[in-house]
Amino acid sequence: MPQQSMHSPIGDLTITCEDGALVALDWGWARDQSSGDLLDQAKAQLEAYFEGQRQTFDLPLAPAGTAFQCRVWQLMQAIPCGETRSYGAMAKDLNSAARAVGMACGANPIPVIIPCHRVLAAKGMGGYSGDGGVETKVALLRLEGALL
Repeated sequence: MPQQSMHSPIGDLTITCEDGALVALDWGWARDQSSGDLLDQAKAQLEAYFEGQRQTFDLPLAPAGTAFQCRVWQLMQAIPCGETRSYGAMAKDLNSAARAVGMACGANPIPVIIPCHRVLAAKGMGGYSGDGGVETKVALLRLEGALL
């Protein structure tokens, strides 16, 4: 699968695409680097996001997951930049449980672009599965102006 890595304020990130869509965003640097329109576009949009010049992403996404996980990830994409929702509120929308929403957030294969960092616990941050854990979640929310 074609991959391209980049430096970011939250660490090195690797973008992976397959069949014309992004399938993963991982922490770390890939051994083999590719280029191409989609990878270059994703990198440019992420750089603009980290520079505070972009609030949304316009990229084809194909995250692999269960039907429920995909519904959670779609709902996360509807949370505007700079805003947050609780696991419980999302669970209510999905007629599910907050813990199930949290598990789907933790399984998100395209973090930042699918903004799982915008989902918080009823009392506090909740967790974050990316490198740096909750510190990375806080950094992303600060970048977006959701936390000062």
